[in-house]
Amino acid sequence: MNRCANALKALGLKKGDRVTIYLPKIPNRSSPCSPVRAFGLIHSVVYSGFSAPALASRIQDAESRAVITADVGYDRGKVIQLKSVVDEALANCGTVESVVVVRRQTPAISSLITQRNRLGGLAQGREKPVCEAERLDAEDPLYILYTSGTTGKPKGVVHVHGGYMVGHLHHIEICVRPEGRRCVFLRGRSGLGHRP
Repeated sequence: MNRCANALKALGLKKGDRVTIYLPKIPNRSSPCSPVRAFGLIHSVVYSGFSAPALASRIQDAESRAVITADVGYDRGKVIQLKSVVDEALANCGTVESVVVVRRQTPAISSLITQRNRLGGLAQGREKPVCEAERLDAEDPLYILYTSGTTGKPKGVVHVHGGYMVGHLHHIEICVRPEGRRCVFLRGRSGLGHRP
């Protein structure tokens, strides 16, 4: 997590900047979420099955400075060219300065070698293993969750750090109902990304 956070900082990202995460169903899909939270970046996870226009609308609305994606995704035996979708989406997104690409296909796609792209993912082992977390207020934005957009333009709902924790605690106390037990919120990962 710390190496990943330091890699994002090396891209020039700082507290309050927005990052779009457009990754396929892979085990490290949630890897960027914790470091992004740790130093105050606001992220938006976009379903990797969305088209370039759908991705572009969410990037534009969030005014993302970076996109984290993979070169390809695999679904039902098919190879999905995710980086091509990102490239098409970025043709209309002037705020994106960096694209982090998790390489999954060998040999590498030639279109990955550009100045905006950083190959191989976030933590390459060159980053320091320690990253001091930012002090964040309960009302600091954590992530933007967009509606599907099936009935119109997707709407982004901003979730804050405090509300996210309270939501988890509420879910545990009300929905799970651990009778006679005291609930304590532990800061950390919860499933794959954010699921209150």
